[in-house]
Amino acid sequence: MYTDILINATSYENRIALVENGTLREFHLERLSERGLIGNIYLGRVVRVLPGIDAAFVDIGLERTGFLYVDDVIDPNKATPNLSASGASSPEMNQAAAAAPPEKNISISDLLRENQQVLVQIAKEPIGTKGARLTCNITLPCRNLVFMPLTDHIGISRKIEDELVRQQLRDKIRQLRPSGAGFIIRTVAENISSDELEADMEFLLLLWDEILSKSKKATVPNLIYKDLDIILRAVRDFFTESINELVVDNRDVYNQLLAYAKTFAPQLQRKINFYDSDTPLFESCGIEVDINSALDKKVWLRSGGYIIIEPTEALTVIDVNTGRYVGKNDLAETIFKTNMEAVKEIAYQLRLRNIGGIIIIDFIDMEDEQDREDLYTTFKKAMEDDKSRVNILKLSEFGLVQMTRKRLSESLTQTMCTPCHYCGGDGFVKSSRTVCYEIFRKVSRDARKIGGSGATLKVHPDVAEMLLNEEAHQVEELEQSTGKRFTIISVPDMHIKRYNIIWNQ
Repeated sequence: MYTDILINATSYENRIALVENGTLREFHLERLSERGLIGNIYLGRVVRVLPGIDAAFVDIGLERTGFLYVDDVIDPNKATPNLSASGASSPEMNQAAAAAPPEKNISISDLLRENQQVLVQIAKEPIGTKGARLTCNITLPCRNLVFMPLTDHIGISRKIEDELVRQQLRDKIRQLRPSGAGFIIRTVAENISSDELEADMEFLLLLWDEILSKSKKATVPNLIYKDLDIILRAVRDFFTESINELVVDNRDVYNQLLAYAKTFAPQLQRKINFYDSDTPLFESCGIEVDINSALDKKVWLRSGGYIIIEPTEALTVIDVNTGRYVGKNDLAETIFKTNMEAVKEIAYQLRLRNIGGIIIIDFIDMEDEQDREDLYTTFKKAMEDDKSRVNILKLSEFGLVQMTRKRLSESLTQTMCTPCHYCGGDGFVKSSRTVCYEIFRKVSRDARKIGGSGATLKVHPDVAEMLLNEEAHQVEELEQSTGKRFTIISVPDMHIKRYNIIWNQ
């Protein structure tokens, strides 16, 4: 299996596609006017402390205040010294920074007070009407390491499975790190040298020093540190030896990536290629078609079955249907094969569309207990490649699978689409017949109060067609009962549920 990273970079948006064996697996989008906020560090001010939900709202200078839960606050009574590049401690800031996570029985009001300054990092993007999720447990990622300046902990990526390698890496970090500094070793560092680890560590310690220095001088609220843009984050997080090639269609970005790789991963420079063709990169690789398909509610399976993906405010519902697939032998086999095919497609779509939060999957009912168990096992296996944290419950007696997928940012649909101005995001509008009957009721009521010979009805073309054809007899009865004459006018640009009744004088 080979994986390519394709980058389409323009002055207005950057798009990243991870392609495995020619199939789009992940798609990331960042518009320069709506740049992502995850990883940014702010000096904020506590505006409200809410003991009832053990949380606080913090003003960090964005449109909406951020949400800081008690588990993401640090206990000032168990402070860890701030770390400078030399490893020496710096003076404590008059904030809830440089401390250990609070104990479970400590209330938010024991840790924070209104108007207090806090150094926080965005852990989850603002989504919909919700503000950003904040944390005081700051992390600074680099190519090989993630620095946790407020935590005395050494962690190693779970994808590094060799116990001997894990122990060797742990020993290297212990020898190199300043006392009290926490680090996580990333997957790409599995075969890294001590010199490379030390270089990353020195860079991160200097960066933290700079953040502390800036936070002491800044007014509140203020942005202290901005994380890398989506292109450099993609290179930092995804670009490893396992990647076949990275292709970018912008000359300036190509040179920028070469410079970045020269500093942090010189062995990968040879895999960075510039795409220079009249046919756009994403179009030539079929990515544009895949992106547009990822916005559709209905996804067809190869067998002829299909799934419906229905996002709501609270959760996402996925429904599995046999569709055109009729099977070969019996109903149970048809249902089982449709469900098993849907499992792989659902895992793929969740990752591609970046669907997070609570997800309910309505598989077609299966009576055989072994079939149900096989479905659950296959689904868990299909989700193993997903980098987001997932939790999957077994099938319920109604054939439902309940699961959660960690949501850090908006889904593809939320990023690329806006609620329909026609239906207000409901997904439904009143039918033409419903609007016709509303008009009948309103005319019947008002005809008794208003004089004149009749009225002109200005309506949407679909409503006009129904009034003049299927409901023509009802219009005639209405004219007879009210003694008035009605003229129907079709207005093409009128909303289907709107109408205008103009009474003749």
